[in-house]
Amino acid sequence: MTKKSEYTDDYPDKTLYIPGPTEVRDDVIQAMAQPMFGHRMDRMTDLYTTIVEDTKTFLGTDNDVIILTGSGTEFWEASTLNLVDENILVPTCGSFSERHANVAERLGKDVDRLEYEWGQAIKPEDIRAELESSDKHYDVVATVMNESSTGVRNPIEEIGDVVAEYPDTYFVVDAVSSLGGDYVDIDQHNVDVIFASTQKAFAMPPGLTVCVVSDDAYDREIEKESASWYGGFQRCLDYYDRKGQTHSTPAIPIMLAYRKQMKHMLEEGHDGRDQRHREMAEYTREWARDHFDMFPEEGYESQTVSCIENTQGIDVAGTIEEVSEKYDMVFSNGYGSALGEETFRIGHMGEHDVESIRTLTDAIEDVADL
Repeated sequence: MTKKSEYTDDYPDKTLYIPGPTEVRDDVIQAMAQPMFGHRMDRMTDLYTTIVEDTKTFLGTDNDVIILTGSGTEFWEASTLNLVDENILVPTCGSFSERHANVAERLGKDVDRLEYEWGQAIKPEDIRAELESSDKHYDVVATVMNESSTGVRNPIEEIGDVVAEYPDTYFVVDAVSSLGGDYVDIDQHNVDVIFASTQKAFAMPPGLTVCVVSDDAYDREIEKESASWYGGFQRCLDYYDRKGQTHSTPAIPIMLAYRKQMKHMLEEGHDGRDQRHREMAEYTREWARDHFDMFPEEGYESQTVSCIENTQGIDVAGTIEEVSEKYDMVFSNGYGSALGEETFRIGHMGEHDVESIRTLTDAIEDVADL
């Protein structure tokens, strides 16, 4: 049984280069330290409408936005309950896409997996072939945009264009570890539902999930006999239309942080933020190929999390520990027992830039004697 380990508040600060949480600006953290106010006060309406509408502006979408207390995992469940009567197609290429399929099974849905080896990307032509050949009608195709367990960035734009050919099938995208750091034109590519967590590329504290919902997805839920209570599209969006608030008590301090950070994101712009993340990813890949190799299929590497193949056989766990102790920087081992020592991962997302990523790679070179 786990025993209590007292939190002492005297831990050394570590710069985070993990797949999330990531670094948060000081003024964003400070924004949380305000006197508490009620979630049904006018002040809450001002706060919530600000962050919702600013998010729409940043993402460049005309679709509705929901911001709820919780992690992105909430909308694995909610989108399945809201949109799926029976059949869902889930392409799997790593741990998180597999979890999405597992969630749907636990909710009693008939799940068909389109399975890829870890490190391989989902292919739009395979989705089309499955939709054309299956004798089932799929209510939803559910795809992960950024498979952070393997560092794969799936081509959701092209996949969305394929799903658009099947108007009674809805397209759901898990963008937990990429939205806000990897540009996607949500409205242009038939994305009915896309969701993210704030502690990843949004560079905010953990605790909020952001979900963008199309009109078609909203209408689909209304037609169904059952839907998610907490993450129901109708429940969330109708309450917003009436009150400009959330239907349940939210994590107000984190929303105050969100308000501050979204102003920074608007100032940089969606394109500018995308470009900065692309530059970090390109630097990290070049460094990795000089010393190791990249694990993902070539041409499908993530823009926010690089998964690097340990071709030199370094002690990954030991290197992580020594970099942490010597340099107060933390990166991540490979995901799970299969990839733990075979790969390692660098999160280049949020407020990092090429220079800060170079600081980490220099430290790895020193400790691993590269």
